[in-house]
Amino acid sequence: MKRRDFLASAAALSLFVTDAWAAKKQAKAGSTKARTGKPAKKPAVKPGQRKGKVSYRPQQPVVHTAEDSVIERPPLGTSASRLPPVKAPEPPTEWRTFEITTTVNLKNRSGPAKLWLPLPLNQDTLFQRTLGHTWAGNQANASMRRLPDGDLEVFHCEWPDSSDARLQLTTHVTTADRHFDVTKRTVAPEREDILRRNLQASQLIPNDGLAFQLGERILGRIKDPVAQAKAVYEWVVDNTIYDPTLPGCGTGDVRRQLIQGQYGGRSADINGLFVSICRAIGIPARCVYGMRTGSSRLFRSLGLSSDDATRGHHVRAEFYVPGYGWIPVDPSDVRRAISMEVLSDRDSKLISLKKILFGVWEMNWIAFNLGTDVVLPGKSSAVPFLLMPQLESSGSRSDAALQYTIRTRQVVL
Repeated sequence: MKRRDFLASAAALSLFVTDAWAAKKQAKAGSTKARTGKPAKKPAVKPGQRKGKVSYRPQQPVVHTAEDSVIERPPLGTSASRLPPVKAPEPPTEWRTFEITTTVNLKNRSGPAKLWLPLPLNQDTLFQRTLGHTWAGNQANASMRRLPDGDLEVFHCEWPDSSDARLQLTTHVTTADRHFDVTKRTVAPEREDILRRNLQASQLIPNDGLAFQLGERILGRIKDPVAQAKAVYEWVVDNTIYDPTLPGCGTGDVRRQLIQGQYGGRSADINGLFVSICRAIGIPARCVYGMRTGSSRLFRSLGLSSDDATRGHHVRAEFYVPGYGWIPVDPSDVRRAISMEVLSDRDSKLISLKKILFGVWEMNWIAFNLGTDVVLPGKSSAVPFLLMPQLESSGSRSDAALQYTIRTRQVVL
């Protein structure tokens, strides 16, 4: 499916709501006579038309209602020939609250310094809510700033003299496991500007050329967008390698993977590859940058083994289908479990995990942001994604001067 066709189908789905409202208004007008004793107004008859024949009705009328206009007669390019009944998503009942404490120290420094720390999502969702932030230290000033990308919020502080700079930032976040249910759909479509943004390429994630050729080869004759994304997910799981020796979440350089024909790395690399192929075949997709906050009920390697989350940063992914919204996936964690748990391809646990992580996020993890090619205030160059603390200072290398730890614990408020 081309990107323009996908956006057209999303627009057609939004028009469904307008059609249903118009039908309801017409039925209400028809019932006016029963309530008031006066007949409802009839459309004017144009010259040359027979009396009683309404010009805007087709010769073989097709009735569109809120129950069957999209379900029975979906517009071309929708996810499936029959969509399940409309049902608004229900909020989860089981939530867990985590306290995340980031401690920063600058050593062997002199002169002014600026620090940016990524913060959890600033908008509440059905799977995550940020409760608040507190901080302490010897910084000259500190504030929370929302960057031009509305999904990205950072904590910013400055020191005129960084010889003994200290900061402690504490955040409380509550989370609930996220599930994709194929029997439910939402009426409201995503904003078109957001869909367009998540079809575009970034510095490290291409959406054409080799990515398109690979996507076409994976899909074959599959037409349904959910089935298409599932095929991409399974291909990524089967053809990538998780490398635990790489630092952080990897580089996220999908372009290099495609050129070299060697697929894999860490979470930013593997899930970035999934996003790249989806965008190339016309499915909006995006990486979600975050951090593990607790132990996992699935596999030990998919969670924290202690309260130390300093190296717990992890990237996940999601894709969009009209009628269903954003669907969570995590092919990287399937590959991580294979590598860390030494699982064989025929292991029943692996087969189950592969099915689970298409549509489920275990929320022993918090999302920070969706930003790519991020330009921080006062900096001229962009970073591909913002997940680690960013320090700007004079003198020696900034990354060598920055020492920080992140601790997490589950709390009851």
